[in-house]
Amino acid sequence: MDTGGFENKNVIVLGYGRSGRSAVSALASLGANITLTTNEVIADEKIRQTLKGWGVDIVDGHHPASLLNDAELIVKNPGIPYTIPFLEDAAAREIPVITDVELAYHMSPAPIIGITGTNGKTTVTHLIGEMLERSGLSPILCGNIGYPASEAVREATAENILVMELSSFQLMGIRDFCPDTAVFTNIYEAHIDYHGSREAYVQAKMNLVSNMDASQTVIFNGRQKEMLEGHPGLHVEYFSAAGDYESCIRDGAIVHKGTPLLPLDQVKLQGAHNHENILAAILAAKNHGATDAGIRETLMHFGSIPHRMEYLGEHRGAAYYNDSKATNNLATTFALESFQAPVIWIAGGLDRGQSLDGLIPSMDSVAMIITFGETKEKFQALAERTGKALEMAENPHDAVIKAARYAKPGDVVLFSPACASWDQYKDYEARGDHFKEGFSTLEK
Repeated sequence: MDTGGFENKNVIVLGYGRSGRSAVSALASLGANITLTTNEVIADEKIRQTLKGWGVDIVDGHHPASLLNDAELIVKNPGIPYTIPFLEDAAAREIPVITDVELAYHMSPAPIIGITGTNGKTTVTHLIGEMLERSGLSPILCGNIGYPASEAVREATAENILVMELSSFQLMGIRDFCPDTAVFTNIYEAHIDYHGSREAYVQAKMNLVSNMDASQTVIFNGRQKEMLEGHPGLHVEYFSAAGDYESCIRDGAIVHKGTPLLPLDQVKLQGAHNHENILAAILAAKNHGATDAGIRETLMHFGSIPHRMEYLGEHRGAAYYNDSKATNNLATTFALESFQAPVIWIAGGLDRGQSLDGLIPSMDSVAMIITFGETKEKFQALAERTGKALEMAENPHDAVIKAARYAKPGDVVLFSPACASWDQYKDYEARGDHFKEGFSTLEK
């Protein structure tokens, strides 16, 4: 195992969420001297005793600047912004800050597929995993999907393949990280409240190729190939539904390097955006040994995953979909454009200051907007500008009940919020679950 220079290094772990717990465990196995600091107080005495047994110093309830005096490295929770005083002080002292995916890279005995992008990365991660599994291989899905990479590597062997979803937050904290295959689904404007500018967000994403050369493979959206300018010497394979690329759609079929794999009408996962997700996943999976048969089986059986255009069922002839993962305009435009039937659109959430105007061209099928959260006034203004009916709600649970009063047979009730969840919920999963709870209360 590569210790990555962590042995006997004085390391601060900042934050004790799941990635923090995983980082502490990983660093202990690498022989680091660890100080855990968190704003929360760790009340569970068993946890405290376990940490102390690993030689971890615990400083909870605050982050005193004095901790930086002897620090050589900080491993931070990806969600903690770099603008907090503790990290600004660390930057002034030139103390490196990484995230747990960097630890995973040094510990991994298995090849790594790293997947990033503004939209579609979770779907692509799951598609790759299923394509590999149906080909008789042994993938482990980890990273931003909820299973920390530094935890996943502890179960990995050389026979596995780590399929790692990577957020821009995680990619800001890499140093040596170099995947065997890097997948970029697409890059658009997002998370400006965290990164400060579109340029900073794009740079964070492009960090994924910072240590790559022609001996690894970069898989990139052919419609955005100009974004690789300034990154010479890479081996790149392109995908796009429009255009003649290594993975594309031709004559109504999914095509990989000139070979038709499956007619589109046999693919279970529909929608133009999902077709591109499929094309990206095929390139990555084939690069790591997936068979044509395994890919075909996946495409014929793989449906939506929770909170991503998840079909919940019908109520009185109207179809209900949970797309809570749609936390930005682009993801919601994909959802809105998936339907021709009248749509009762439930949207709202955290106000990040973004304009909603980009949604207007995709709203032709929208019959009504039901909105909630910090952005409800913005959605009210959007409804007025576009002449759509409007209803206010307290939250998604309340909204789905209100939607049922208006929905007619043949309508679609679509929960695709176009906003992050943090004004009311801890994450988009909790928000989507609350919507699903509301649907489950409807009289059947």
